[in-house]
Amino acid sequence: MLRWLGLKVCRRSTLVFALLWFGSWVFLNGLVFVHRTILSDYCTDDKSKKILQRVCEEYREGALTGDLCEDLCVSGQVEYRRCLYYENGKKVIEALWRGTPVVLKSKLENFSSYESLGLLEYQDPAEELSPLDVVFYATLEIRNSLGLDISGNASLPPLWGQRLREHGRTYSRAELASLWSLLQQEEYTFLRVLQDLSRHLAKVLGSCGHFYAVEYLSAGHAWDQNIFSPEEVSAGPWTARDMVHRIALSFLDMAWRFDNDFSHRLHLCDIKPENFAIRKDLTVVAIDVDMAFFEPKMRDILEQNCTNDDDCNFFDCISKCNMKTNKCSSKRRNSNLQVICEKIFRPWFSPTLLGAKAGLPLQVDLQRAVQECVETAGGEDEEQDRAVQKRLLDLLMGLLHQGTSSEDWGEGGEDREGIHPHTALNF
Repeated sequence: MLRWLGLKVCRRSTLVFALLWFGSWVFLNGLVFVHRTILSDYCTDDKSKKILQRVCEEYREGALTGDLCEDLCVSGQVEYRRCLYYENGKKVIEALWRGTPVVLKSKLENFSSYESLGLLEYQDPAEELSPLDVVFYATLEIRNSLGLDISGNASLPPLWGQRLREHGRTYSRAELASLWSLLQQEEYTFLRVLQDLSRHLAKVLGSCGHFYAVEYLSAGHAWDQNIFSPEEVSAGPWTARDMVHRIALSFLDMAWRFDNDFSHRLHLCDIKPENFAIRKDLTVVAIDVDMAFFEPKMRDILEQNCTNDDDCNFFDCISKCNMKTNKCSSKRRNSNLQVICEKIFRPWFSPTLLGAKAGLPLQVDLQRAVQECVETAGGEDEEQDRAVQKRLLDLLMGLLHQGTSSEDWGEGGEDREGIHPHTALNF
């Protein structure tokens, strides 16, 4: 009997030990997985500061340069504040540059991770490229990044080309390597080329190697139905609801301008609150344009093999599957405005957020217009899309005048007439 009980206890102890060992193995492997997939990409101050220290070391070695480097690495006029985002190497850091809040960005963590300019590998170190050579190779890279045809005008956008030529000097290897690392970042290219042609894009303020600084703005947030926090913006003597109407009008203006201001329509394929910000004059600004594409590149992205319409969805940009050819249409079905109505306007102007004001005639009409906008395939029916846009514009202007009938639009905002064209950008 004692022998039988001993064997039973021994078996139970072995089973418990085996379960404990297996549980420990699962726990330890789980920790390793979390560390490699989550903690390795965790936004830490220590890691961010070390990345900037490496940038400064390479600056002192003469490998990279930029108009931000001296203040970042020598005079100490760039003050680190916090890490905002870090995933798959993309680094976004908040800092103070000479007392002004800025955001430092780079698509990849290390300068060496970017492809080097091939010409530098075969060129005599004593020789330097001329300004015209720089213009030519930068033009090719920009056009390739934006997905535009390079067979036409072989010059940079006038603004950049003129600035490069005005220097009237040759460029060092560090300058060329730094420029080349920046041009490999689609977002930098978009912002740098278009920033002086659209008030709805964040301004690039400077760069050091592969990091570039953009203006720091009050960004939207998905966790709050209000999307933007009025208290974060010192915009003027307006009520919170009045500010919403002005911001909504700026969204309309942005959608219209991205459709009409450039040689090709500009598509936004990742429309969400945190990808937009507002300036003090309540101008809406696109601050994350990694998923923004001009029409030629958009068509290449959409024209894929398919078996149903779901295969033709590229984030917020969708097309339709041709079941005869099993190819997605290269024409986008929806529009920027349609997605803005769905993801921005509908939560904003919902009865739950408006409360007692939801039953007012103009508010009811606006809710209906927003729903109509969501249901209108703006990419297929451009005439209807324009009609919906005009209706939204009229209703928002009506609400704005109803709330502040004696006030003007305010400095820096859209014109009283709302949407209007200005000089187009031709690549």
